[in-house]
Amino acid sequence: MTQELLNTVKQKAQSWLNSDIDQNSKQEIKSLFNNTQELIESFYKDLEFGTGGLRGIMGIGTNRINSYTIGMTTQGLCNYLLRQFPDKQDIKVAIAFDSRNNSQLYAKQTASVFSANGIKVFLFDDLRPTPELSFTIRHLGCQSGVVITASHNPKEYNGYKVYWEDGGQIITPHDKNIIEEVRKIKNINEIKFDENLKFVEIIGNKIDKEYINQLTELSLNPDIIQEQKNFKIVYTPIHGTGTKLVPDALKAYGFKNIHILNEQKEPDGNFPTVKSPNPEEPAALELAINKAIEIDADIVMATDPDADRVGVAIKDNNNQFVLLNGNQTATLLIDYLITQWNNKQKLTGHEYIVKTIVTTELLSEIANKYNIELINVLTGFKYIADIINQNHGKKKFIGGGEESYGYLAGEFVRDKDAVMSCALIAEIAAYMKSLNSSLYYRLIEIYKEYGFYKEKLISIVRRGKSGAEEIQQIMDNFRNAPPRSINNSTIMLIHDFDKQKTLDQISHLRYNIDLPKSNVLQFILQDGSKISIRPSGTEPKIKFYISVNEELNKTCDYEKINTLLENRIQKIIESLKIQ
Repeated sequence: MTQELLNTVKQKAQSWLNSDIDQNSKQEIKSLFNNTQELIESFYKDLEFGTGGLRGIMGIGTNRINSYTIGMTTQGLCNYLLRQFPDKQDIKVAIAFDSRNNSQLYAKQTASVFSANGIKVFLFDDLRPTPELSFTIRHLGCQSGVVITASHNPKEYNGYKVYWEDGGQIITPHDKNIIEEVRKIKNINEIKFDENLKFVEIIGNKIDKEYINQLTELSLNPDIIQEQKNFKIVYTPIHGTGTKLVPDALKAYGFKNIHILNEQKEPDGNFPTVKSPNPEEPAALELAINKAIEIDADIVMATDPDADRVGVAIKDNNNQFVLLNGNQTATLLIDYLITQWNNKQKLTGHEYIVKTIVTTELLSEIANKYNIELINVLTGFKYIADIINQNHGKKKFIGGGEESYGYLAGEFVRDKDAVMSCALIAEIAAYMKSLNSSLYYRLIEIYKEYGFYKEKLISIVRRGKSGAEEIQQIMDNFRNAPPRSINNSTIMLIHDFDKQKTLDQISHLRYNIDLPKSNVLQFILQDGSKISIRPSGTEPKIKFYISVNEELNKTCDYEKINTLLENRIQKIIESLKIQ
C-alpha cells in the first residue's frame, strides 16, 4: 500500500462526507477511517460494468453497491439516454428487481432518478425474473431498462444490470459511454433524486400474461405434455424470483404435478437454507433432491435469485439423482430443439444457434450434422443477444446457451431465461419418458453419436485489491510465458482474445480473431483438449474451463470412458498447478 493510494482514497471518502448524503452514511464513512484496509477496499476504485453489469458488495463507498453508486449510475444513464435520443419526446425505461436485501429500495431509487430527469418509468409492482425485464423492454417499446440483482452471488452482493432498447444487456459502445457519463459526475449532489410521480407507472400481471403467452409458443410437442401431464416435477426458486413465474410457466405448458420446495419457496435475500444461492453448486439443490427422492419425482429444477439460470438433476440408470452441468443441459436443449425442428420440417437453411467460446464443442458437432450455422461469441449472454439483434429478420435463431447454466430459445427475450428453460427442459424430459427413455439415456446417445465431451470449471477466488492484482498476474504469466504442453499433450493453438490473435505453435503463423477484445486465453491441445482461462467479470475469481473428449462406441462403456476423461481432467489440473 502506497501513501499516494491512501491519500487518494481519503480524498474520495472526504468528498462523500462533504456532499449531501444522509447522516447514517456519513457515520459509516467516518468509522472506515479507523480501518485503513476497509477504507481502501471501499473507495480505491469505482465499480465498473463487467459481463453482468454493475455488481459488488453492499456498503458505503465508490467500490460498493449503495444508494449513491446506484444513483450516480442512473444519473449517468439518464444523461446518456437524453443525449442518445435528443428528439424523442417520451424516452421510456423499465425497471425490475429480485429478492435480495435492498433490491426493492434500489429499484425505487432508480425509478426516482429516471423520473426526476423526465424519463418515463415502468416499474414492476413486485419482484420479477430478469428475463421478463428483457421481454418488457421490447414489449413496451422502451429505450433502456434496469434490473436490480446480483444474480447468483452470495447474500452480501447486489447489482445493477442495464439493458438497451433491443432487450439485451448493454455492450460496446453503450457500456463504455455510460461509464464515461457516470465519471463526469464529480459530486453526489449532481444526482436528481426527487421523484416525479407523473413519470412513473406501476406494471405487473398484464405483462406476466403476455410473457407466458409468448413462452408457450415455443412448445414443440404440447400433445406429448398432455399425455405426460402427471410427470412429477420438483422445483425450487432458492428464495428468489422464480417463484413468481416458473410454476405458472410449467402449468401453462400443461404440467399438473408440480411440487414447489416449501423450505425455499418464499423470497428471502438472506438465502437462509443455502450457503450460496447458485444452482451451479450441488449444495444449493440438496434439499430439492431430498424432496424428489421422498416423492419419487422425475426431475429437479432450481433457479437462481433472478431466475436467469437453472440447475437440473435427473435420474441415472440406477434411479439415483445426478446433477447435470451447464454444458450437458445446453446439449440436451439444443439437441431437442434442432431435432424437433428437423422432424417437423421447420428447417429452411437460414437457422443458427449461438454459444460462448467456453461452452462445449458438442453443440458445434450437433449443428454440423444438420448444416445449421453455429456462431461463437465471448462469455456473457449480452453477446448472444447482440447476434440475435444483428440477424433479426434475416436468419432464424433456434437457441443458444453458455456453460454457466444460462439458455435461451426464440427471439422475444434477449437474455438467458430460466423460466423458459424450466418449461422446455420439463418438455424434453416428458418427451423422452413418452419414448420409454430418459434425459440420462439421451445424453449417452448423443455422446455415442458425436463424441463424449466432458467439461470441468475450476474457480480460484482472490478478493479485494490485492486479489485483483494477483488474478491479473496469473493471466500475465500464462499469456507471456505459456507452457509448451499440458498433461504431456502439445499445445497446438493459442487463442489470445485480448490481442485478438491466434498463434499456431506448429507453423508459428498468426491469425486474426474476429471478436471484440477480451482478457481470455485458450489453449488447444494435440489430444483435442481445450483449456480456457479468464477472470470473472462479476466475481473476484479467475476461471479455468477444461474440456476433454473421447469416442464412446458402446453404451456399456460409458462409465469406463467417463472415468478416463475425469482422470484426464485431473491430470490437466495438476499440470496447470491450479489446485
